[in-house]
Amino acid sequence: MNIAEIAKLAGVSSAAVSRYFNNGHISDEKKAAIRKVVEETGYRPSVQAQTLRTKKTKMIGVIVPKVASASIGRIVEGILSILNDSEYQTLLAVTQNDPKKESEYLTAFNNKQVDGVILAATVFTTEHKRILKRMMVPVVIVGQRLSGYYCVFHDDYHAAYDLTRLLLEKGRKRLGYIGALRQDQAVGAERYRGFCDAVCEMGFDTLTENEVTADFSIASGYEKAKELLTRCKDLDGLVCATDTMAAGARQYLCEQGIEVPQQIVVAGQGDSDMAKVTAPPLITVHYSYERSGEIAVKMLLEVLEKGEASIKEVKLGYYIVEAS
Repeated sequence: MNIAEIAKLAGVSSAAVSRYFNNGHISDEKKAAIRKVVEETGYRPSVQAQTLRTKKTKMIGVIVPKVASASIGRIVEGILSILNDSEYQTLLAVTQNDPKKESEYLTAFNNKQVDGVILAATVFTTEHKRILKRMMVPVVIVGQRLSGYYCVFHDDYHAAYDLTRLLLEKGRKRLGYIGALRQDQAVGAERYRGFCDAVCEMGFDTLTENEVTADFSIASGYEKAKELLTRCKDLDGLVCATDTMAAGARQYLCEQGIEVPQQIVVAGQGDSDMAKVTAPPLITVHYSYERSGEIAVKMLLEVLEKGEASIKEVKLGYYIVEAS
């Protein structure tokens, strides 16, 4: 089947069929006639032909650091909740936390394999910034703020600040911190900055030294808790950059016979299922990950439709979740 044959069966012109498949203006009568033939024949237009004609792939590239992550999974869910109801399909690229892979996927997507890109960013190297500056397709960054680009991010600084202050106000005066690499501006740098400002403002400046850096895994949280407790033996609280790190830290404490939260309270960030299933549940911070994915898609679709989005940056809020 081709457009001419569809037109003949529907009793309309080939131009009318073309407008039908490209969402052009067409009368309801002709639209119904074409739809009837399409449904009866099972005809589908050639994606390759449409791409050559319109220069549009109807594909959105989504680049994420990993899939085994509660926060990334929720961002992707938010993205798909919008894209699945649109005319676009999703091409998912997973980098396994490799900045070089992120650069490679950005370059590949830039070669008109997609109409736009959503980047769940972790770090911005010089190479990242060079590639982003040369991108010919629009990019929306989610999870990080990068000046001059469309981005959706969280208030990581104030979330960590309020979480730390909460523990201090509960009487925990000897806190330790398990954080992420500082190159990760949001989770690494901003959350640690919030911790530091909170302890300093409460008069506990030396606590900024009670800090270790972990990766995003339970095993690393376990090992880094061991390292921190070996160095700082009198801690009564742990603030962690993620729930995963906090779960690993809690596991280590329990194995050492340290009662949680009676002796050492453990707090994470992310409000993941992992935080809820521990006994008792972790104190944590809720970030609107699904919402960030939804907003990022809507922003990108607006750029694709109008050439620009009405808002360049969106910073989302948070709230602290305490064990009941």
